[in-house]
Amino acid sequence: MSPRLCVIPGDGIGQEVVPVAVAVLQRLLPDLTLVEAEAGWECFQRHGVAVPEVTLQAMRNCGAGLFGAVSSPSHQVPGYRSAILTLRQQLGLNVNLRPVRSWPQVSPKVGIDLLILRENSEGLYSGREHWQEEGVAIAERVISRTASQRLAECAAQVAAQRQARRITLVHKANVLPLTCGLFRDTCRAHLEAQGWRDVVDERLVDVAALQLVAQPETFDLIVTSNLFGDILSDLACHWSGGLGLAPSLNWGNGLALAEPVHGSAPDIVGSGRANPLAAILSIALLLRHHWQREDLAERLERAVADFLREEWRDDLAGDTTRVVSEGVLARIG
Repeated sequence: MSPRLCVIPGDGIGQEVVPVAVAVLQRLLPDLTLVEAEAGWECFQRHGVAVPEVTLQAMRNCGAGLFGAVSSPSHQVPGYRSAILTLRQQLGLNVNLRPVRSWPQVSPKVGIDLLILRENSEGLYSGREHWQEEGVAIAERVISRTASQRLAECAAQVAAQRQARRITLVHKANVLPLTCGLFRDTCRAHLEAQGWRDVVDERLVDVAALQLVAQPETFDLIVTSNLFGDILSDLACHWSGGLGLAPSLNWGNGLALAEPVHGSAPDIVGSGRANPLAAILSIALLLRHHWQREDLAERLERAVADFLREEWRDDLAGDTTRVVSEGVLARIG
């Protein structure tokens, strides 16, 4: 069967960068079948639901998807829950992959090639918040052995794929001994049972943050919980050129949803300044980890590296989307 992709542009600049990434993927996979779907804040305003059931079913049918960006209000809106959190939890996308590597011209440091694996379905993002009393709000942090085990299984798979020299478990078990302790112990036990005992180490999350700033090249594979992974991966992406080049893959349950990390950026919508490289590089993760096409993933990443080396300028301004699109497509051939 030909590969199928569920295309969910979402909000804001998602509508601008997703078509570029789709065009790149079609160049690499000419027999690709596209299925359009919708989700996000604008979808909620139109239909009263951020992720319609038809979108969830389209993702299940396709097995793979590309999500652009979501605008979420910073205050509570009755009936609304973040579209990307809904997609992750409803589809069992339990693991988030965030690679960080040095790219020509845009990276402030050479020699960095690390991958952050983040638990993607629970922790403080489980959605369990309530008022205890007037002026006191409570959020519950959910850590389960089942989700931690799934993350560890993915970590072992990815470690074998990249021949990991170091696997770092990041937690805060000195302060959160039950939740972080369960996470750490479950992950360590599985990784050691899979033969990674000699390369597994641990870092408290605050120490890991400091070392990602000071010595990012010393890390290889980082495995951590939801909120810690969210923060550390945004911190680390500075070394690969910032959020405009930060890809991710939501992965699990036989499904994969590629997602550029940047937000919907409403201030630059329609200006031509949206950088599609994060969406394009997210497609490379889909090729590598879901469709098992390492050859095509490497071909795409080479095209991106060649474009950055030969054509990237910081003053592309209102031409960024077009120049990046044409430049990467030309180098794919």
